[in-house]
Parts: sequence; structure tokens; C-alpha cells
Amino acid sequence: MSSSSTPNQTPEIFVVEECRGVLRLFNDGSILRSTEPSFIMPVEDDGSIEFADAVFDTNLNLYLRLYRPRHRLPTDPPKLPIFFYFHGGGFCIGSRTWPNFHNYCLRLAADLRAIIVSPDYRLAPEDRLPAAINDSFASILWLRSQALSPHPNPLLQDGDFSLVFISGDSAGGNIAHHLAVRFGSDLNRAELEPVSIRGYVLLMPFFGGTQRTRSEETCPPDAFLNLEINDRFWRLAMPVGSTTDDPISNPFGPGGPALREVQFGPMLVVVGGEDLLRDRAVEYAERLKEWGKPVEVINCDGQQHGFFTFQPRSEPADRLMQSIRRFMVENGGHKLD
Repeated sequence: MSSSSTPNQTPEIFVVEECRGVLRLFNDGSILRSTEPSFIMPVEDDGSIEFADAVFDTNLNLYLRLYRPRHRLPTDPPKLPIFFYFHGGGFCIGSRTWPNFHNYCLRLAADLRAIIVSPDYRLAPEDRLPAAINDSFASILWLRSQALSPHPNPLLQDGDFSLVFISGDSAGGNIAHHLAVRFGSDLNRAELEPVSIRGYVLLMPFFGGTQRTRSEETCPPDAFLNLEINDRFWRLAMPVGSTTDDPISNPFGPGGPALREVQFGPMLVVVGGEDLLRDRAVEYAERLKEWGKPVEVINCDGQQHGFFTFQPRSEPADRLMQSIRRFMVENGGHKLD
């Protein structure tokens, strides 16, 4: 009598999910995560910005990176604004240390003349959503603890805690939305004092939903963020048993907060003309504007997802930086010459 399997035979182990070469899931449930970044590129550091890492959650061993201009300019205000940057990566990959994000934070610090706070957060599938959102909230509370401390982190000593901006790229833009909702009431804003958030910058935010949009349906397979990668990120990041209509992914999904009632702070929503996520971000901004929320949309014609971190010195990235600077000035920031 023959058998289709051999006793004591080792089961075959193979990859069932893979993300950008740094995250692999196997059929036995094991996970292999590389310590190397997905995107290898040189760090463009001219020495004008000092930076250092700090722990913001000792229990989870989560770090953030602080950036500050090394030398003050005559046009700099006495206190520098503080600008959060939450990195992208579909909630599954990415780190403050990756060179594409690090380069962009160096440029943000230099061009905005601001202190940049770039937090890490737990990643899926080891830690599915809302873990990343909870961690990002903890990083804001860490800033409040620094504001109240007689001995704040040295890179924050000349920071203006009353002039804080929250930004995020892709998944980080989704995080920025959730923080805008979290602090969208007088009561919740009061718990941050003396920290005051003046505005939010959503850079090509990573939103989802079960109903396909036109920009998703027409996205070419060779795009940097294509539909296959997009769906894989959500599949790995969402809570088990939920769909992308969960309000974690879809701001207008059932069971979420009543966004019409949220006191949103000023918001700049940046979309890419060739980005798969374009239509979701435009719909998000337009619906909030219809409800009277202070939202502005910037369209980067012809640009794919995340272009500003891969080509931070390009002309489109320059124009985007000027728009961010203007937004900051319009919402309390110091005018730069």
C-alpha cells in the first residue's frame, strides 16, 4: 500500500506574503523581517542638521529621531516650530532610520527651520492596527512630557511647544488623520497643554475601502504603489476579521467617529496626480470641506506615491516644500525669507 507522504518528512516551508524584500511571511505562520531598508540610497547629510534618537515608549522600546538646524540664521525666530513626520510603509515596513525618510527629515529641518520629530511605531503583521496609531498618540504625549520637564531633550530646548504641526507620509498620513480626530475637541486638546497643534499635513494619505476608486482601477502594475502591493499592506495590517471599510482604513466607514462633529485643525492634504491613492484623498478632503472644515488640497501633477522622499531635491519636491512652509506661516509659523 503506497502513501502520498513519508512519515517524519519535514513539511515544506514557503513564502506566502512578501513586502518590498524586507518582510516575509511563511506558510507555517513564521515571519522574517530584515534589518536592512527596502530602499538603498545615499544619505544626503551636509552637516547643517544635528539629529539624535530618543526613546518615547520604554515599555515597547520605541524610538523617535529629533532633527534641529545646527546653526541659527538671523531670520530664525527665538523658538523653532516643532514638526512631526510619521513615516510611510503601509503599516508593515519602514523606520525612522531608512535613508529615504531620513533624507526627507534632514531637508524638512533645513527648509522649514523647524525641529523635526520622526517617531517609529509598531508594524504589522506582528502588531496589527490600531497599534501604530496608539504608538503615534504616545509620541505626542511624550512631547507634552518634554514640554513640562525642567530638563527636556537638548534638541528640544529651543522648540516652541505652542507651535506644533503633525505630518505623515502615506501610512503616516493616515496616522495624521487619526490624530486630527483624536485632538478634534476642546477637551482633548486641553490634555496636551502646553503643547498646541496648529495644523496637519497629510502627504498622500494611505486610506482604503472595499469599493474600488478610479485611480485604483486604472493604476498601472509597474507603479511604485500598485494595487497588488496596496492590497497586501491592508491584508497584513488590518485587525483580523475586519475589512478595509473599517474606520481605521476608511475614514467614512461604518462605526467610526462622526467626522462632521470633529473640530478639525487646519489641514493640508497633498495628492499625487499619478498616485493610486489620489481619489481617496481627494474625496476625503472634499467631504470635510463640504462640512466646513479648514482643509486645503494640493495636487502634485504627474507625481507618483512618495516622490518627495525618493527625490527630495527635485523641482516638484521644492514646490511641495514651499506649500508646506506657506501653510505653517498661515497657521502661526514664522515667515521665512
